[in-house]
Amino acid sequence: MTDLAPDPTQKGDRRMTIGLILLSVTLAAIAQVTLKIGVNHVTDASGGELALNAESLKQIATTWLVWLGIGIFGLSAVLWIFALSRASLSFAYPFAALGYVLIVTASIVFLDERVPLLGWVGVAFIVIGILLIAQGSPNG
Repeated sequence: MTDLAPDPTQKGDRRMTIGLILLSVTLAAIAQVTLKIGVNHVTDASGGELALNAESLKQIATTWLVWLGIGIFGLSAVLWIFALSRASLSFAYPFAALGYVLIVTASIVFLDERVPLLGWVGVAFIVIGILLIAQGSPNG
């Protein structure tokens, strides 16, 4: 006799999977903003864009915000691996586009950047796409 009752952990597993994906994507966006702030400190101190040379690499390597951003990326990657162990890549990867939404928002708030109207239209399409994908099964 087979048990046809739904698995009570399935809904929790789905939430955990999506939670891992969203946390990983959020940390990746935080890492990008941290790296940008770090490189802005370097370029503000040097008076311009970085050149691809040893001196610029030294400036980058000695900036703690750059290292913090790299560390946050590392944590994001570990969480992403755990998420991928629970979900198909075709389900998980589109959520990475949410990073764009987070970065656009953080760029405005923390970096005083401007986003044109077409950029916001693109953000809206990304959000709609992610919401549609989230309705599917994490395991394809």
